[in-house]
Amino acid sequence: LLPAEAEALVRALQGTELRDTGGQGWLRQHECVEKLNMHAILSASTGQEQLLTELLVSYGKIPVLIGELISVEIWKHKIFPVLCRLEDFKPRSTFPIYVVLHHEASIINLLETVFFYKEICESAEDSILDLIDYCHRKLTLLAARSANGQTVTTVELSVLVPPQELQKQAETMEFEISLKALSVLRFITDQVESLPLSALTQMLNTHNLPCLLVELVEHCPWSCWEAGKLKKFENGSWHVVPPEDQVKMTKLDGQVWLALLNLLLSPQCQRKYHFDGFNKSQLLKLCAFLTDVLVDQLPNLVEMQRFLSHLAVTEPAPPKKDLVLEQVPVIWNHILKKNTGKWEAITKHQMKHVFSPTEEELKLQAFRWTQIYSLDMMEALAPDKPRCRVCGAEAAKRCSRCRNEWYCARVCQVQHWQKHKAACNLMA
Repeated sequence: LLPAEAEALVRALQGTELRDTGGQGWLRQHECVEKLNMHAILSASTGQEQLLTELLVSYGKIPVLIGELISVEIWKHKIFPVLCRLEDFKPRSTFPIYVVLHHEASIINLLETVFFYKEICESAEDSILDLIDYCHRKLTLLAARSANGQTVTTVELSVLVPPQELQKQAETMEFEISLKALSVLRFITDQVESLPLSALTQMLNTHNLPCLLVELVEHCPWSCWEAGKLKKFENGSWHVVPPEDQVKMTKLDGQVWLALLNLLLSPQCQRKYHFDGFNKSQLLKLCAFLTDVLVDQLPNLVEMQRFLSHLAVTEPAPPKKDLVLEQVPVIWNHILKKNTGKWEAITKHQMKHVFSPTEEELKLQAFRWTQIYSLDMMEALAPDKPRCRVCGAEAAKRCSRCRNEWYCARVCQVQHWQKHKAACNLMA
């Protein structure tokens, strides 16, 4: 984006009502978020994201994004399940619903990209409490699924699926969103010195995030064994890890350990955290994971080892209770209070006016989506090189008609043509 385009998109960001989710005005907002998200990723890859962060801070849009994030989260919990249960709801396409589900992923991805900067964290002001609350909900869900032995697998998106199938895709998306929330939380813990006292109290005492992070270290939701092979989730997909790389720390492992370092070793946090018997026993579980191989990869963990060794033989002083009045998150409760008792009415309104578009409306919206999700842009954002549709080898050529499927050689394209022909004709 040109600087003027980025500024116009940032200025256009504004809060929306839950009832309007998926409508025309909401879709324009989604387009703004999607363009800014892709711009942020490409700018971060070249180290030029300062302009976007300055715009978001100058126009005070971080609280707006946090409000939209929580609004679509509530939509997923209250409206989406009702929508899937409606037997008389048979839309021409469920892609408009998928766009709403994807909106949460777009916002959390944008926040993950920009929250690295201290100015962004400070510009969140009171809404930082709501964001911490949001991250806690996501990480609790992540830890609970992992403790129950549930593993999320990747689901391929089909253009035409019944609403019930979208629930499987939403579950996969929820897993990836939770991992993004982990990164956002870690960036927040980097700024403990500049956070309001209420934010520290919420992280340490209200939500007890250190013990929650210990659960993530213990159960590691982004790692699983399947058919005797270790698989880890990275860059949006599961990968088989070769034996020689099984002890390597992933980015997600690093985020958890860095968050723990920030929350346990910071003087401000040590003064506020209550090291009672339960918390102490939970934290001492980390000793089993602090191997020499792990410490070699993240040398700062030497300080963690010293802290835990000291904690094991001492009784830290109880925290000082010097704060009587404290702030609480308000966005979630405000949206719930405003819409309680209206969930079915909102669902029926959206089913009739938003998620049952005519053929002309679908064509018009499809054209707008192609302007945003161009193939060239998708290739620039893709973390991996394209793979052959037939053999999985690295591909250098793609179908000249639809420019969607990739192949490593002409023989693979000929072999796959009969299966690809119908989709190719439709796209072309």
